[in-house]
Amino acid sequence: MSRTLTYREALREGLDEELARDPNVVLLGEEVAQYNGAYKVTEGLWKKWGDKRIVDTPISEAGFIGMGIGASMLGVRPVMELMFWSFHSVAFDQLVNNAACVRYMSGGLINCPIVMRGPANGGTNVGATHSHIPEGLFAAFPGLKVCAPATPADAKGLIKAAIRDNDPVYVMENTLLYGTTGEVPDPAEGDYVVPLGKADIKREGKDISLIAHGRSVIHALAAAETLQTEHGISAEVVDLRSIRPLDVDTILASVKKTNRVVLVDESKPFGGVSAMVATLIQEHAFDYLDAPIKRVCTIDAPAIYSPHIENEQLPNPRRIVEKVRTFF
Repeated sequence: MSRTLTYREALREGLDEELARDPNVVLLGEEVAQYNGAYKVTEGLWKKWGDKRIVDTPISEAGFIGMGIGASMLGVRPVMELMFWSFHSVAFDQLVNNAACVRYMSGGLINCPIVMRGPANGGTNVGATHSHIPEGLFAAFPGLKVCAPATPADAKGLIKAAIRDNDPVYVMENTLLYGTTGEVPDPAEGDYVVPLGKADIKREGKDISLIAHGRSVIHALAAAETLQTEHGISAEVVDLRSIRPLDVDTILASVKKTNRVVLVDESKPFGGVSAMVATLIQEHAFDYLDAPIKRVCTIDAPAIYSPHIENEQLPNPRRIVEKVRTFF
């Protein structure tokens, strides 16, 4: 059985279940407690779990993230919210030099089971400094795990997996997805966890693979519907879900099946997630390709403030359809 939940409700349910399951789980962040969260993801949790488990922090990412990392080394499992992932640079030393390296540099004696979560997206017309999309950046550092859920069910399942993981996991959400709805398994049916490192085929197809993550999956699904109904092109949509670890087997299986691929990625094209995926396909499935790998990325410029221009800067269904039609 399942219920229809919004993306934010699914995240909240996952957080609530993990707070109940493990007394070492705590939530930290700016306005996550009494204000119910800047995006209302944590609404009601402070009232239910109290000051010891849901902690409002000062406006100091370097401070509270550093505190969370230190606490995690002593057995606490902090889930820390960034109001925007764009603010990661204030705590870059903590997020990369400390969290990513401590397990290796301690010879495996010290774990750092933190979760960093919050929105990492453009498209909300808040300017370049609040619109960075850093999943590719953090995936480049060994020791970190990165995921980007596209649906409410995946949001719940991945946040639970992230909290239980003994490594740092950075969850890239999207403000434009918080209000979207989808079917989420009922807790009465059992514990619902989506494993890190496992992609999902969101739509079966035979003519071309659309490989995406985060909100780009939603655009790819819309494009796939248009391609089928208006152009007779059957597109398979692969949702990466997890950026690091990456489910290379599912990616390659889809490409070998369809023989054509368009990578859809809200990251900038230079050094983005899709650049890495393209390299893997080229190295391991080149003989199966009937055409060059193509990409639909965010146009390579700082996030544009003007709404109608930013909408075109980001991947959208029209841009995906136009790219696919260049194959046929």
